[in-house]
Amino acid sequence: MSSDAAPSSALSRLSGAWRSCRAAAATVSRAALDVALPTLCAACREPVAGDGLCASCWGRLSFIEPPFCPRLGIPFAYDPGPGVLSMQASTTPPAFDRARAAVRYDDVAKMLVHALKYQDRTDLAPTLGRWMTRAGDELLADADLLVPVPLHWRRAWSRRYNQSGALAAIIARHRRVPVAGDVLRRVRPTQHQIGLSRAERAANVQGAFAVAPDRAADLAGRRVVLIDDVLTSGATADACARALRRGRARRVDVLVFARVVEPTQSPI
Repeated sequence: MSSDAAPSSALSRLSGAWRSCRAAAATVSRAALDVALPTLCAACREPVAGDGLCASCWGRLSFIEPPFCPRLGIPFAYDPGPGVLSMQASTTPPAFDRARAAVRYDDVAKMLVHALKYQDRTDLAPTLGRWMTRAGDELLADADLLVPVPLHWRRAWSRRYNQSGALAAIIARHRRVPVAGDVLRRVRPTQHQIGLSRAERAANVQGAFAVAPDRAADLAGRRVVLIDDVLTSGATADACARALRRGRARRVDVLVFARVVEPTQSPI
């Protein structure tokens, strides 16, 4: 063995020992942090092992699975067969082509949405966006653009971020569909939709959205998936879809985290 080999071997062993010590220290640090700051349930904020929801909240979260209305994504109580629409889709067709949601808007979903929207809980976006990606697989398969529902600039300034944009960014990362956050604009402020009737919701957002003139060429002929957090009456999604269609979008689908489901929903 050469005289240089022994020092080199010794240095290699020291380097390996140092890396082992660093790894052990990191493990101890993580364990200490977990004890001092335990992971909390994303919904109820109770301590939970691992990331996500506690067992109680998870059991109360209602994911939307088939059978559902192929147009509106409203879950059916029974399978009526392929292509059968819900009464709502038949009597009041929306301006968009299809809508899908990950979960029903129940108590747990409401806590998650409000935390993301009003409590700066942007850490929830990866989980919610992942569930949305799964629910919107059919819509995203050949989508050209993701367009988040925009906030008026005053509300965006006060809130500091757009929750729909945060969700769109996560979906884009999973499916590699570009986000066009500046294509659609909210051209006038609107009041919160909470507490308004269906007719009042529609009137509240009428004419509130428009395609940015300098982005119209990027929208023409494109298959768009509109991203939002909640679908209630569909008034906001409808107003956005009409604006996108005026901008010559080829197709407009809607993908949300949660949707309101009436107690009795049946096919026609």
